[in-house]
Amino acid sequence: MSATTNAHISQRIDKWLWHARMVRTRRDAAALTTAGFVRLNGKRTTAAGHPVRIGDVVTVALDRSIRVVQVEGLCERRGGAAAARALYRNLTTSSGAQA
Repeated sequence: MSATTNAHISQRIDKWLWHARMVRTRRDAAALTTAGFVRLNGKRTTAAGHPVRIGDVVTVALDRSIRVVQVEGLCERRGGAAAARALYRNLTTSSGAQA
């Protein structure tokens, strides 16, 4: 797995959510995005192909929680849980609010 660190390189938001293991399948990531449950830098995005870049803040409304993370890396292939955690920095506090 090669993590990318250049800020000008981007990845589709649905692919990044899947690689970061926020959802189980890429189809779920696309459905979550098109349904309007994903915000990128505070703005709702409904396009699964919307680009995400390093430094962006992604807010995802899941079943019973809201996760706010900052993108720390991009990757070409989905890896294990440790590799997925390396792709973001968690900004969510224990109460679910942004830190």
